[in-house]
Amino acid sequence: MVGECGTAQAALEFLSQSAVDLVLLDFNLPDQRGDEVVRLARDAGYAGNILIVTGAIDSAQSSQVLQQGAAGIFLKHNPVGSLLRAIRVVAAGDVWVDRQVIQYLAVRAPSAGDQSFQNALTEREKQVLAGVLEGLTNLKIAARLGVTEGAVKSTLQQLFEKTKVRTRSQLVRVAVEASIGKPGNA
Repeated sequence: MVGECGTAQAALEFLSQSAVDLVLLDFNLPDQRGDEVVRLARDAGYAGNILIVTGAIDSAQSSQVLQQGAAGIFLKHNPVGSLLRAIRVVAAGDVWVDRQVIQYLAVRAPSAGDQSFQNALTEREKQVLAGVLEGLTNLKIAARLGVTEGAVKSTLQQLFEKTKVRTRSQLVRVAVEASIGKPGNA
């Protein structure tokens, strides 16, 4: 099923009446911002995947929309082929976060001197987490790091245990929340 809505209210009504697996949601709708639409959809019981597609978003907005339950953020300036890849990744239940958004979030992340989420991770865990934040598969993370896919899966399990989560999406949310928990990051 494919549907198109021009306002947040129309989208929320559509979601309440239809079985939808994946939503492509513009962050800047005429009547509401995307983070509020995601929150309202989740509050109403929508459990599908939401991919934010936007021309511009800052780090605070990125953090907020991911915390509200979006499965990814895609910036419109990227090629159409990348959008198709992002849709496939999110539809498969994984997370897609545009590289530029990751850079925004990294600027907000706690510094090396802080006792933080990042300091609790090994260097390998940080590398695997970076791959997850980029929306890479385990196989692609393994190729980038020069290790086996099994080693990446093992590291992911360690990350899940340390962060007390069960899925990649939850891991991304924990990482985002840790990046905005630093004083001065609101």
